[in-house]
Amino acid sequence: MKKVINSPKAPKAIGPYSQAIEVNGFVYISGQLPVDVNIGKFVEGGIKEQTEQSLKNIGYILEEAGLTYDNVVKTTCLLSDIANFGQMNEVYAKYFTGECPARAAFAVKDLPMGALVEIEVVAAK
Repeated sequence: MKKVINSPKAPKAIGPYSQAIEVNGFVYISGQLPVDVNIGKFVEGGIKEQTEQSLKNIGYILEEAGLTYDNVVKTTCLLSDIANFGQMNEVYAKYFTGECPARAAFAVKDLPMGALVEIEVVAAK
């Protein structure tokens, strides 16, 4: 059975998709942009600040699902510029320690709304 998960602390979907879907013991979290719901737009700053906000948004959704970053088994990090990889990775390492999830990270031509980063995750209950 499929269950939709939404956190009021994370940005609402900007299209026809859910923040997250839980099915068969896994939670699939849609790509999170660096939107701060308190101000309704991207956080100020560069790649570090945007990565931080994207990961915070993921945390809010994980919390809503009764999970933590420790439950994450796979991430995909989309970057607007691969030159930002090192700085993104520096922030990412604060959230994933110990047994880190599998990960793919790559640059794409563009991200929605001109974001520098978008991160999606899969978590296991």
